Order: sequence, then structure tokens, then C-alpha cells
Amino acid sequence: MDTPGLFERLPGSLEQIVRDQNPWWRGETIANLPFRKRWLFPAAIRSLDQGLAPITVLRGPRQVGKTTLQNQIISELLQRGVEPERILRVQFDDLNDLRKLTNPILQIAQWYATTVLRQTLNSALEGGRKAYFFFDEVQNQGDWAPQAKHLVDLNRGLRVLLTGSSALRIEAGRDSLAGRITTLEIGPLLLREIIEWREGGTVRKMLDNGPGPMKERSFWEELAALGVEEKAKRDFGFTHFSERGAYPVAQTNPDATWEEIANALNETVVRRAIQHDLRVGERGKRRDEQLLEEVFRISCRYIGQSPKPASYLRELQDAMNANIGIQRINAYMKFLDGTMLLRMIQPLELRLKRSKGAAKLCLCDHALRAAWLQEVVPLTPERLIQTPHLTDLAGRIAESVAGYFFRSIIGLNVAHFPERPTEPEVDFVLTIGETRIPIEIKYRRRIDYNDTVGLRSFLEKTPYNASFGILVTLEDDVSVRDPRIIAMPLSTLLLAR
Repeated sequence: MDTPGLFERLPGSLEQIVRDQNPWWRGETIANLPFRKRWLFPAAIRSLDQGLAPITVLRGPRQVGKTTLQNQIISELLQRGVEPERILRVQFDDLNDLRKLTNPILQIAQWYATTVLRQTLNSALEGGRKAYFFFDEVQNQGDWAPQAKHLVDLNRGLRVLLTGSSALRIEAGRDSLAGRITTLEIGPLLLREIIEWREGGTVRKMLDNGPGPMKERSFWEELAALGVEEKAKRDFGFTHFSERGAYPVAQTNPDATWEEIANALNETVVRRAIQHDLRVGERGKRRDEQLLEEVFRISCRYIGQSPKPASYLRELQDAMNANIGIQRINAYMKFLDGTMLLRMIQPLELRLKRSKGAAKLCLCDHALRAAWLQEVVPLTPERLIQTPHLTDLAGRIAESVAGYFFRSIIGLNVAHFPERPTEPEVDFVLTIGETRIPIEIKYRRRIDYNDTVGLRSFLEKTPYNASFGILVTLEDDVSVRDPRIIAMPLSTLLLAR
């Protein structure tokens, strides 16, 4: 594939589109590139440039800033003196002419070597020199993983950054890329980012490289102290989070109305995922777009809960006016989980026995629920005092926020603990190695001793190997009589990253 002259043209308008996506080849900079960088930027550029694996995969829901981060990395490389022609970027979304290529990744790489580098990739990489490939939303290309594998195996020194908004399709390619891939995950803005982006100051981060520190009680005690120490900044950011959620478009456009933000979220996040990422299944089979939308609506309604299929099956059948089977519904929920808009947190497995129970539904951002259902629910203590009838619903949303937050930490095992005949439920159980940490969400103003019964029951079971638990609350001033339990508000918990 590396012989010049074998692939000098791309079909139709594809060649010009690829050239337009690489303005640095013409000596131009990337226009209107945001100066704010997501928290993952240092890790992503380090993994791409110096990581042990030649391929870095950056995955996350749509519209969280993956493309922007990719462009910021390219800008950084150019500023460091990397030759412009050694950087190739291809945005794979909506390039119809790609269908004319049998192996689009390999054929574009061959065209690039022939017409831009004017030498084989192998020659360009001699002497330890590098070239950088950036492939955006690549997961929709058939056989993308074997093609990427072929590229890096044949061309040592080639560094590749892939982005994708489908965890299912990214995971499907991991087997063929074993030993060649590092996976990074990015979601909506962290609370720390919202504070900074809204010019509320900076807050130091607690976690950096994996969940290891979380298994120590001292980590949680330090986190609780951080929340108190940075209360003004924390509350400033949490107010903005409560009002608009954590999508960059919501926080970088403060003058836009909520109606404008909600419309943008519905169109560019939810419908885009449903119509583009999920509509076409295996072998080109079309999925039911209306059913996908209804399943997402049901997921929003049951946010933070683990409903049994019977709870929503009849509702879906009535909405669709059709006899829809539960297996199809479950499959569609898994598809939504694959877009990372939704996370399905499974019941805890103990002693190699899978617990019976439904998955708990956690949405990537409560603003998606507010936009899709047209129902805004506040999360701040001050607003909930004004709307006490929304307190229970706010509690379920808080549980969803916490669940997705934990689930987004790579390397952290997250489950929920359903009620058993002799044991009360626990909202979440974190597992780090052999250590377990039970988490209970009690999102209301008054907390009493009975609110910790689930945590205490779990902590008292020696085989569960949990020495302390976390009580996530609405406000700061919560005292717990059990010294094994550390209490902190949701706003403080979100400062952990």
C-alpha cells in the first residue's frame, strides 16, 4: 500500500474535502479554535506523542468536545515544530464518497503518502521521525480496527488518535487492536471545568491516574474537606450545573436562553445519536427511529432508578400502538448505553453469583432529560426550597448524576446493590481491587439515622470487605453518628475529578 503512484486520486469530491480538513498543509491555522481545553488534553497529547501504544482512542458522547480537543492537539503539535505535512486529519462523519472506497482508512493513508508526503510512510518514518493521523468518528467505518492495526503494524513511528461516540463499536474493535491501543474517555464538563469556564476560579483536582486513591478513607476525608474549603467556588459552579447541565454548548453560551440550549441538545446530541449512530444496525438493518426515541424518553423518566421491564413495557406499547417485546426494548437500551448518553449500571455480583435485578439507568447529563421531557428540575438547595414538590425527583436525578460520574472513571467497577430478603438496598457499590465502598444518596434536607441503614448493613458484612461508606447529601451540615460513614453533598462529590 505504500508505493507512490498506486493511489494518487480519491473519488469524487473526497480529495478536496480531505484537503479542506487539513488547512495546515496550506500554511493556515485552525480558525476559531477555542482557547479553553478540556481536562483530558494533557493526558491525550501525552498518550498520542509518548504513550506505549501507537493508537489512542478517545471516546465519549456527541458534542462533549472530542473534535475540538483533537484540533487543539494538532495546534499544539504545530506550535512544537512538527512539520504540517506530517499531520493528517480526517472527519469521517457524513462523507458519502467514502462508500466508494473498499478500505477507506488504508486508501486515504496511501493517497496521503503519495500526494502529500510524496514518499512512502515507511520512508517518512525513518530515523525515528513521526507522523500523526487523526481520525474523527471513525467507528462508523466498517473494519476500521483491522485497517488501523495494519497501518501501525506496517509503519513503526506512526501515531494515531481515533475518536468515537459509540462505545459498542469502539469496543468491538479492541480485540484486533490488543496491545496497540490506549483508551481514554471524556464526558460532559466536570464541575471543576464549569467553575473555570464560568470564570469562578480554579479548584485542584483529586484524581488523576485511575481510581486507586479512592479505596483509601483519607481520600474521601480530604475530598469532604476540599468541598468546605472551596465552598464558594463549588456552589458557584454547581448553580450553573443545576441550571444548564454540563454540555459545553450550555456553559459557553451564557446569553442563550434555556429554550435555545434545550433545542440544541435535542437536535445535536439526542437526535443525532439516534438518527446517525443507532439508526443503522448490523448488515445495514434499519432500526426503528421512533422506538429509539421512546426508549430514550422512558430512560429519562426512570432516571436514577432500576425499573423492571414490566414497569415500562406497557407504556411503550401504548405509545407505539404496537406489541413490542421486552428483548427488543432491552436491546435498544443497550444501544443507547453504547452511545454513552446513558449508562446501565448492573447489580453487584457476589461470590460469582449474578444478582437478580434490573440495571440502574444513569444519564450522562440531567440537562438532556430536561430538554427531552421539557421538565426542568433544580438541584441546588436554594431552588429546592422554592419547589419542594420536586425534591423526590431531584433525588433520583442526583442518583443518576452520581452514577454516571462514577461510571466515567476508567478502571472503577460500579454496581448497585438491590434489596435482598435480609438486606436493604445500597445505591452504588464501588469495587477497587478487593476493596468495596458502598455509596448511598439521600438528597433531602433532613437526614436521620434510618437513612444510613443500607450503608451500615453492607459494612457489617465481613465478606463484602468494606471498611467505610459514603453518604451523598443535599447540603453540608449533615452529621452521622456512625464513624464509618463519611458524609458530603453531591456538589463536593463532583469535585473528585
